[in-house]
Amino acid sequence: MKITDSVALVTGANRGIGRHFALQLLQRGAAKVYATARTPELVDIPGVHVLRLDVTDPASVAAAAADAGDVTLLINNAGVATHQNLVTGELEKIRLEMETHYFGTLSVVRAFAPVLARNGGGAIMNVMSLLSWMSYDGAGAYSAAKAAQWSLTNGVRLELARQGTTVAGLHLGGTDTDMMAAFDVEKNDPADVVRTALDGLEAGEIEILADENTVQVKAALSADPRALYPQIASGTDAGAGR
Repeated sequence: MKITDSVALVTGANRGIGRHFALQLLQRGAAKVYATARTPELVDIPGVHVLRLDVTDPASVAAAAADAGDVTLLINNAGVATHQNLVTGELEKIRLEMETHYFGTLSVVRAFAPVLARNGGGAIMNVMSLLSWMSYDGAGAYSAAKAAQWSLTNGVRLELARQGTTVAGLHLGGTDTDMMAAFDVEKNDPADVVRTALDGLEAGEIEILADENTVQVKAALSADPRALYPQIASGTDAGAGR
């Protein structure tokens, strides 16, 4: 996907990774960048076209697709972290994670797929996480929603290939954004993540791993799952009495 002269739309562009996407798309020569957010008045990037877009609201998604009929590159970045576990967490917050990351992404893809087809195919990038492939105690809802988003990405990639639309998935570990502010862990620079993402998109990659932690987690999927979860008892202990 050539970014120069593309027309891009970024969801959740008012802060964090989405804001960096909008900035770097402009720097790389995109002809137009739609910076969207539920609170568009918070978008402070000179040169972008600001649109209101709540990915969980079908009417808002439809309006954005109607207003941005020239899009050739869609960046699905909007997200939420409710810090809920699956068994003990608040069900409404767990549903919000799935509504945002899975159904929200799907809603935007469905709305913009015909737009991309009319404009020659273009590309979609879905922003995900290394938690697409593992769970974290305290963020079970986020992990489940990101896993669903990964499967969605693989599915729409097959379906949209028929119209010439490339679908890429970006996976990243902890990154220095508002969403990660409460976590005292090593964090990626969001500018570096976005640079890696756009480099990969231009190179034609369909699954882009933004950091070494993400590479290691993806590789571990072919090994014993207990390698990812040292807090789980050994196989001998877990199987006692069975």
